[in-house]
Amino acid sequence: MSKFISFGLELEQMNLEFIDWLIIVVYLLIAIGIGFYYRNQAGKSLTDYFLGGRNLPWYIAGISMVATTFAADTPLWVTERIAKNGISGNWLWWNMLIGGMLTTFFFARLWRRADIVTELEFIELRYSGKAAAFLRAFKSIYMGIFLNAIIIGWVNVALASILKSFFDIPENELFYYVLGAMLVVVLYSSLSGLMGVAITDFFQFFIAMIGCTVLAVVVLNTEKVGGMAGLKEQLPAWRFDFFPKIGKSNLVDDIGTYSVTIGAFLSFSLVQWWASWYPGAEPGGGGYIAQRMMSTKSEKDAVMATLFFQIAHYCIRPWPWIIVGLCALVLYPNLPIENSADGFVLAMRDYLPAGLKGLLLVAFLSAYMSTISTQLNWGASYLTNDFYKRFIRKEKAGESEEVVQKDYVRKARYFTFLIVFISLFATSQMNSIDGAARFLIECGAGLGLVLILRWYWWRINAWSEITASVAPFVGYFLANFLLELPDPLNFLFTVGFSTISWLLVTFLTKSTNEKHLLEFYEKVQPDGWWKPFERYKKFKSNLKPLFYCWLSSIGVVYSFLFFIGDIIFLNFEKALIEMGLGLFFYFFLRFQLKKTRIFDI
Repeated sequence: MSKFISFGLELEQMNLEFIDWLIIVVYLLIAIGIGFYYRNQAGKSLTDYFLGGRNLPWYIAGISMVATTFAADTPLWVTERIAKNGISGNWLWWNMLIGGMLTTFFFARLWRRADIVTELEFIELRYSGKAAAFLRAFKSIYMGIFLNAIIIGWVNVALASILKSFFDIPENELFYYVLGAMLVVVLYSSLSGLMGVAITDFFQFFIAMIGCTVLAVVVLNTEKVGGMAGLKEQLPAWRFDFFPKIGKSNLVDDIGTYSVTIGAFLSFSLVQWWASWYPGAEPGGGGYIAQRMMSTKSEKDAVMATLFFQIAHYCIRPWPWIIVGLCALVLYPNLPIENSADGFVLAMRDYLPAGLKGLLLVAFLSAYMSTISTQLNWGASYLTNDFYKRFIRKEKAGESEEVVQKDYVRKARYFTFLIVFISLFATSQMNSIDGAARFLIECGAGLGLVLILRWYWWRINAWSEITASVAPFVGYFLANFLLELPDPLNFLFTVGFSTISWLLVTFLTKSTNEKHLLEFYEKVQPDGWWKPFERYKKFKSNLKPLFYCWLSSIGVVYSFLFFIGDIIFLNFEKALIEMGLGLFFYFFLRFQLKKTRIFDI
């Protein structure tokens, strides 16, 4: 009884009113209700559970991608970037648009056309032999459990940080609040499969965007900030610079405009987007992005979903976060730089009235739940389809297909709970995942090119991908510990070492079995270097117009990203020029799309 009384007193100390709690409770009930609503549909088969029956329209799949990448830590990280390097600090992730648009035009159709359940199933569709089987089994465990637990742990740590800053919850009690949030997520995601996750994501996206936009408007118009004119007057001009400075020294660790060396700039713009593997922005698509593409109704829907994702992710969604980050510098001028991310949460706590405070908490809870539900579903798909189904389960005489499929779905739900337990353990061991995340990204340097070329070059084989997965770890060790190279030379060394390694292995080993390659080619009909099989090609090559679509779409998004920013910051002359550039790239994109087989314009 005393525990319930203590818990009630804690709730009173959270400074939330009845309307705030009502909003939170209603949201949680809706999320759980969606899970129960779709549970029967999800239970029919693996395809229904992990791909929503391949029946998602483009706008549901696209919004689900955006909602998933809006994790609970994302606005806090952007706030920290703003405090440290101003708006230009966002180029640490804005540069990834280049690879994202490559996925949109060169890979979205192919993922949908492959007609597979998971990204890892592609391995044995494309490669043959024991090496392919080994690679699929290894990645199902490594990515489904180990990597997944790290990502979920990272997001859990971010949620704990938000709860601590907002409610002043003691450190030793935060774990139990995170546990409660995860149990809600696992309840609806394990019941409903991808369809329920995607529909929940759809609502979560709008809640999160409305909540963050409301917060931006409220804090911008506080008396202390004084609107946009007051904000610009109180902050130095460099805070509002859109572009990093390029010079001889790297000032990224100092307070000021994000500054990079020429080498670092070239590594970002010319190398990193295709060379490095990073969750959610894999070169050539992969992970939950590939899962959403494969779940769409058609190839056209796959392309449109991915295109919408790139536009919303890079062009529209960041601006409320950026505004709050800038306002936090005025509202909390004495906040230490190492705690600058707390400015976002403190603004929520201190400046939102009853009702809106509950809405913002729901927005963050939505961001958290959309990411966790996707990670659980995605991880369980690897363990079920690529490990249990492929290597463990044995066929039994007389079993009907319905019984088999229900067994797969049941195991998928078991694996979901397994991932939860392992992720909770990982969370309990973490204070910060930033170093581990950077390590994972650097140790994927060089893998990206293989993930791209396996669709477009017949000579790539399973050993190529195995080598490209292992070589970056060796290159990372040599560059950072033996040679002690500085940034970005250590990264470029790892990319070069990995690329040379997998190229040598590719030419020293046999190609994939010709019959197996032909089956893949006839099914997927990829463009590129497939000379031994070109006589089986059914369509004319699209590479040239797709290349122009890729470049022009990048121009569209960057132009309108800056256009929106300059409208917000009252720089109307610059905004007019950016709008003109954006419209030029847009009409050029439409013209090039007419030359492709993607869809009719």
